[in-house]
Amino acid sequence: MFTKGFNKYACDGDSITCTVEGFDCTATIYHDDCGDRPDERDDGFWPSLDPKSAGYIGEKSKSTLARQTAKAKEVMAAWERDEWWYVGVAVTVSKNDIQLTGRFDHACWGVDCNYPGSDNSYLMDIANEELGSALAAAREAIAGLVEVEP
Repeated sequence: MFTKGFNKYACDGDSITCTVEGFDCTATIYHDDCGDRPDERDDGFWPSLDPKSAGYIGEKSKSTLARQTAKAKEVMAAWERDEWWYVGVAVTVSKNDIQLTGRFDHACWGVDCNYPGSDNSYLMDIANEELGSALAAAREAIAGLVEVEP
């Protein structure tokens, strides 16, 4: 299990490592090349008092709407300044310096990185979510190389 997370400010190519049952595991951040802006990707990005809107925030006051709209504008401004972006978190597994899994076989894409107010701790959580399937694939790869006699 990964126990040391990514930095509070993460960059493309940053990685964290751990060893599980003799397997060397690496989680790496890759820039997601999808060009969608946050307000294009998230139907409910812009807050609204209209119950039919995807951004409906409930029966709130206009001042609450104004605060949430201001926050959404700040998030968009940070996006436009390239202060945050979407990434993929990919886990690979190797043993004795032999990579047993594909670079992107165990990855989650479209993840916020350096989102305003975030500490990026969820990036390690995602790496740990991908770790189980990556380890299973590594074990399967080794089993496929070794023929066991009865």
